Amino acid sequence: MKPAPFDYVRADSVAEALALLAEHGSAAKLMAGGQSLIPMLNFRVVRPSIVVDVGALVELDHQRERPDGGLSIGALTRHRTLETSERIARRYPVIPEAMRHVAHLAIRNRGTIGGSLSHADPAAELPMLARLLDARLVAESARGRREIEASDFFVSALTTALRDDEMLTHVELPPWPPGAGWAFEEFAKRPGDYALAAVGALVQCEDGRIARARVAMMGIADTPIRLDALERAMAGRPATAPGIAECIDEAARGLSPREDLHASAGYRRMLSRTLLQRVTAGALDRALATSARGGTRT
Repeated sequence: MKPAPFDYVRADSVAEALALLAEHGSAAKLMAGGQSLIPMLNFRVVRPSIVVDVGALVELDHQRERPDGGLSIGALTRHRTLETSERIARRYPVIPEAMRHVAHLAIRNRGTIGGSLSHADPAAELPMLARLLDARLVAESARGRREIEASDFFVSALTTALRDDEMLTHVELPPWPPGAGWAFEEFAKRPGDYALAAVGALVQCEDGRIARARVAMMGIADTPIRLDALERAMAGRPATAPGIAECIDEAARGLSPREDLHASAGYRRMLSRTLLQRVTAGALDRALATSARGGTRT
């Protein structure tokens, strides 16, 4: 199929893009890499009257240090940059690990962080990473700017808290938790396919016990989720896989996975338990290794 007719404008500045959004509202769609929008246009899932191309806005392609030790990442940063950047790997090693699972190289070369987050696919890696890393997403419009916590940004499948006249301009990542071990795993039927389920975790250990944990999942619900109850249950437990096995089993039983053509809810629940076991064990191992070396990140 081919898209329904629409007007096309290539914005030369953020201000111009925001003015066009203010003028056209819900009738306008932004395009950066186009890896999600173009198929939706072709299948006529969306029928905008105008497409605003922001791909030339180089001011949104950046990774900047924050005064608190965190990082600000522009919305036009490509998936491939997140995958290969030495700065990202050094500061947030879970990000490049997850990016290697995103579709195929051609798509990673074109797809952008802002496009993926705004598209909010339930099986996409970047929305889950935003939840795992407690990111804040910065939206701008002609009316001003606002920051949205990742926990509030993803409303449902393919739906975010962005208003019709807003554009996601960059993502603010807080500093990496001191001494945190990390792990990420996902399962797809074939390399490059959407994940049936994926899990990411950060774990901090003190005196042989888990001090703090973060666990996020995707592919299970209509939005990426944080397993808050599991995080609380893990805190204070011995820093061993057997020490948290009961917590993981209970967390898996409490999941209500979605069911679709690719997998049943029961299969996704079983898969989630397996991934949770592997990922928490991997994060624990890294946290303990980091602690043994005196805090050097792995």
